[in-house]
Amino acid sequence: MKKYVFWRVVRAIIAVFVVTSIAILMVFTMIPKDKIFQQDTAQMQKLAGKPDDMTNYKYSKWKQLGYLDYQRQAEMCNSASDNYKACMATTYTTYVDEYGYEQKEYSYSEEAEKVFGAYEAKGYTINYFLSGEAYAVKEYNGLEIIFNFYKNLIVVDNPWQVQDPDNPDLERSVYFGTDANGVPALMCSGCEHNYLIYFDSNFPFVHQNIVSMNFGLSYPTYSGEQTLGVINSNQGSLVSKEQKFPNGSSGTSPNNFHTCTYKMTSTLDHMDKQKFDDNYANCNSYYSDPSMVTTSYTFGVISLILAYAIALPAGIAMARNKGKWQDKLGIVYVNIMISLPSLAFIYFLKMIGFQFGMPDKFPVLGYGNIKSYILPIIILALLSTAQVIIWIRRYMVDQSNADYVKFARAKGLSQKEIFRKHILKNAIIPIVNGIPQSIILCISGSVITETVFAIPGMGKMLPDSIKAFNNNMVITLTFIFTALSIFSILIGDILMTVVDPRIQLTAKGGD
Repeated sequence: MKKYVFWRVVRAIIAVFVVTSIAILMVFTMIPKDKIFQQDTAQMQKLAGKPDDMTNYKYSKWKQLGYLDYQRQAEMCNSASDNYKACMATTYTTYVDEYGYEQKEYSYSEEAEKVFGAYEAKGYTINYFLSGEAYAVKEYNGLEIIFNFYKNLIVVDNPWQVQDPDNPDLERSVYFGTDANGVPALMCSGCEHNYLIYFDSNFPFVHQNIVSMNFGLSYPTYSGEQTLGVINSNQGSLVSKEQKFPNGSSGTSPNNFHTCTYKMTSTLDHMDKQKFDDNYANCNSYYSDPSMVTTSYTFGVISLILAYAIALPAGIAMARNKGKWQDKLGIVYVNIMISLPSLAFIYFLKMIGFQFGMPDKFPVLGYGNIKSYILPIIILALLSTAQVIIWIRRYMVDQSNADYVKFARAKGLSQKEIFRKHILKNAIIPIVNGIPQSIILCISGSVITETVFAIPGMGKMLPDSIKAFNNNMVITLTFIFTALSIFSILIGDILMTVVDPRIQLTAKGGD
């Protein structure tokens, strides 16, 4: 069994990486990279009429998102020349073109030409701004993009992570200390994070910043934020709390000091010095509302519990009364739910709920009011009941014709005992297999329901990211949803063996 599970995990990991790699190829090579700027209208308008600034902005973004490597002349000279000043020396002569406009013709030093040649030998293309400054561009092919993605995927924080030229004497060590509240923590100087392991009152109570996954930055939506941070961070308005600051003073602040990361010395301001006694001053904030993931999961899990609470008894009753009015009524319900378009059903219940004082949009009353949850949860639950009802009925009817049931009747067991002790136990096994997947994939949210009720959850994130050409977010969600789907199937298979020990996932010999 252990060997089987190990190889299933290995195959699952390979499958996740294959699916993600295909998504990377499709997103980064089949869609023109200029598309990513379509939603960045404010910046495009700001840079209109400034061709050099526009070119620099676009190439900087493409580099940041993993399309290519881009280096300006100063970076090239700094990394590939022993004489930076000579490499940067540029002269020009002026002339009048055929249209009567004065133009400049630039000349570059021998040292600069030498550096340009070295970059061209490495596959870069040398281009020039209108100002005369040179820049080098190297477009990545599909395999290079995939390699760079996985190379940077796992980040291990360490005391040499921070490189601050304005703080050359930065102490580099990992040590046990206490936070501002006197709670023990594993801390670091020189790491990106100040707290590597810490404790607080939020589940799961023990948190770590040592190992993290880097899926890149979100753009153009939530520009500049890590994609995982976008979906994991709380939402809403800032919440200030009375706190003790790292420098020992006290005051009201929305900062979560356990999340503080290193801030370059050149960017520290007087506000930072009022709270901090070191450079770990770049902190996340407390917000009033849960994250997208938490929001979708809350709706999903509650609606799933309600769906099974309705569907299991209904399916069992239909199977026990096959051909009777209970069964016929249930079949009518199932047929209606299957044939009725989900969107029509959602708007129908929404209209009815509104007549009873339920809000038609989630933000009307927000997270703090139970009325905000009632309609979406009922709708999500009812949309899931038909499939569970029909399957539990089908499995139980099929089992009721098995030989062991006939033998139980011959022994004189009542119909109620047969259904409760034998048929239900066997019929529930296939249902159990799908429960982990249903629970885990609640994290993905519901696209239609969350859209109709304007719920700030995960449901709309993937289609919105595709529409906005937010490539890194698309890859992040593809990776997460694929991993959850594959591993939930494995958990479902294992759970079946727990429910019924007769089921063996391995063949004879343990293979």
